[in-house]
Amino acid sequence: MSEEQVFLRPLSELRQRHSSKWRRYASDVLPMHVAEMDYEIAPSIKALLTDFVQRSDLGYLGPIPEVAEAFVGFAKRHWNWDVDGKQIRIATDVGVAAIEIFRALSAPGDRVVVNSPVYSEFYSWIAEAKLQSLDVPLVADFETWRLDIAGMERAFASGAKFYLLCSPHNPMGRVHDAAELGAIAELAHKYGVTVISDEIHAPLTYADQKFVPWLDLNDAARETGVVITAASKSYNLAGLKASIIITQSATMAGRIAAVPNALHWRSGILGGFAMAEAFSGCDVWLAQAVEANREGRDLLTRLVSDLLPQVPYWVAQGGYLAWLDLTALNLGENPAARILADHKISVVPGIDLGAEYGQYIRINFAASAEAIEQTVRAIASYAS
Repeated sequence: MSEEQVFLRPLSELRQRHSSKWRRYASDVLPMHVAEMDYEIAPSIKALLTDFVQRSDLGYLGPIPEVAEAFVGFAKRHWNWDVDGKQIRIATDVGVAAIEIFRALSAPGDRVVVNSPVYSEFYSWIAEAKLQSLDVPLVADFETWRLDIAGMERAFASGAKFYLLCSPHNPMGRVHDAAELGAIAELAHKYGVTVISDEIHAPLTYADQKFVPWLDLNDAARETGVVITAASKSYNLAGLKASIIITQSATMAGRIAAVPNALHWRSGILGGFAMAEAFSGCDVWLAQAVEANREGRDLLTRLVSDLLPQVPYWVAQGGYLAWLDLTALNLGENPAARILADHKISVVPGIDLGAEYGQYIRINFAASAEAIEQTVRAIASYAS
């Protein structure tokens, strides 16, 4: 990993940051919860932001063709996906995008299929849009957690109107394969289900895996689906508030036209131009960030295997999140709270990602080796 491109500052310096990750808990807590990497942002993005500030160029976000051009190039280089740049729209962030798509296309009480355990904000977005979630849990096996195709068909056949897909999956780090996604696309087309695919973690897919964009699957996917994504997770830009909505068919583009144009104006000028730079000029940085994540994943995997052999753990195929089942440690109703109280380390409680997962935790391993080891050793102390 090149120190000039991606590196970790000492913990003492990281604690001076102002994001939620570093301010939610007391200053002596090691934060391993929020999905935010500890790496320095890409040098060219840092230079762009500095230039905007130095020129007092902080007005409202106006026309920005650079974003569509950048993402079209990125998608072609990384996934060989030919995106229609004319069908890319700006939105404030993926959460706002999802909620506004729901509002434009739904009726109150419509049901939205999700696959628990899943990113906790999915439930919040659905509730804010006055819709109901319908859970079709992932199915776990020894290696990973997979989509339940039969369960999805039952849910679609029962009258569900939407499917909120997490691809790649948070917290599993699962990169869904083309066969699974293709089968669901055909079912969505058959039952008239609109698919909103959150692909925000896709650029962080590991080199030995193949990410398949929803809209590049087949005609059924293009007719039923819309992608929401951003540079925020993959390039550490969450606080800049800018994302994109992508369609790939005239039918879906026509439906999405009902989404308010105000989403563009509610986005930030720094976020918009930083996103364009991320997708157009930061491939080297991204590759090194992915490698740093892989190193963190592999370290965590070794530590869990050596120190916590009784704890089920599934190795991520992308991203920087780990999902552990702590049932065997008998830590009470909320293992995450116990770890925080005893060791001053914050992790995400599994119950936040689904009602059935109270004994699970999610750990962010986009951190220093020291932080990863401290976290696993703290959990392992309960096993001795």
